[in-house]
Amino acid sequence: MTTLPGGRSSEDRSQASRQDEADAVKKPQSNAATGASAAGIRAVSARMVAFYFRAPVKAFFRSRIDYMGYARAINPRVQANLGWSWRVTTPVLLAHAVKTHGWGFIPNQVLPPLLANTLIGGVLYTAYLQTLGVFHTPSSRSTKRTYPPPPISSTFLAGLAAGTIQSLIAAPLDALQARFRTSDMLEGKYKHMWHYGSHKLRSIGLRGIFGGWTLSLLKDSLGSAIFFSVFEATKSHAYYAFVTRFYGTYSPTLPHDHGRPLIKPHYALEPAFLLLAGIAASVAQQVVQHPLAELQAVHYRRLETLDYAARAETTPAGVMRRYYHAYEETFHQCERLARRAGGWRSYLYRGFVMNTVRQVPSTSAGLIVFELMRRKYAFESEEIRIEKDGFDILLT
Repeated sequence: MTTLPGGRSSEDRSQASRQDEADAVKKPQSNAATGASAAGIRAVSARMVAFYFRAPVKAFFRSRIDYMGYARAINPRVQANLGWSWRVTTPVLLAHAVKTHGWGFIPNQVLPPLLANTLIGGVLYTAYLQTLGVFHTPSSRSTKRTYPPPPISSTFLAGLAAGTIQSLIAAPLDALQARFRTSDMLEGKYKHMWHYGSHKLRSIGLRGIFGGWTLSLLKDSLGSAIFFSVFEATKSHAYYAFVTRFYGTYSPTLPHDHGRPLIKPHYALEPAFLLLAGIAASVAQQVVQHPLAELQAVHYRRLETLDYAARAETTPAGVMRRYYHAYEETFHQCERLARRAGGWRSYLYRGFVMNTVRQVPSTSAGLIVFELMRRKYAFESEEIRIEKDGFDILLT
């Protein structure tokens, strides 16, 4: 397959190419705007889907902190475990919390974790777009359509790098979430989430922040690499292959452009592949992240005990030995749990189907927003055409 210039001369093409490169240098903030916008809208769409499924949704990439945890903890209906009703939906839970604690509840208890989750999503999107441009030069030009699309190796490496950056930035949030106890808030030990975050981070220090980070790094980096690879492969490679093969079976007559028949694929075809890409990427990501999340949950339960033990050590080698043995203990505990469950596969993938089903809708919505925002902040580019059997397929 080759791309045709849409009837422009070689001089026009070179001028347009130089203009595209100048625009990409002139507005480097476009990738950051794309990432931040998509992450914010993703957070809202995830809550909308959560109402449908009557359970917290594992949003685009699993939310680091549950910003409705404290609101549920102070709600008598939730604590009485009376089952689902409209009284335990997010708006009603917030209304009850505000009625009980005043309007300050939202900026003090809800806003900090919500902003943290949005920040992490923005970091992931932005890091992916920036690193993809490093591994695949045409992707760095911020045009609405990149053709030919980046190879799978480039998207895998970009996703791996983005997941690593995300995991590094999210390490303090993971540490806070793993050690959070609703009872501490109810007993008045901490005034609000801001107070809890600052006090706990000072208490555990840098060693505590990165305690258990190895599993988080593995889960985030591999999960992101596979996620973006499958997403781009379905959205771009599979879509281009389909339109080339499908429309190549026809002999179009209208319209003509410079004596060559011209085909425009159906307008709904590309959005359908975009939705399919979101579903496929979400499932592929869960195959990797779900078992690692099971191991991580077991390991996080011993972190507070590990904090106290690490303080008693006087040398860095002693601290490292404590954390190394903690991983060994986690493995032995998981081994016992796996035997009870009937094997490692049964243990690591229990609840896989339901968690994946819950994640797919919000993930697909988040990816559609991601792609729309990317194109919104992209620059105009030349028409992309695929040459096929004497006619052109126009990619708008």
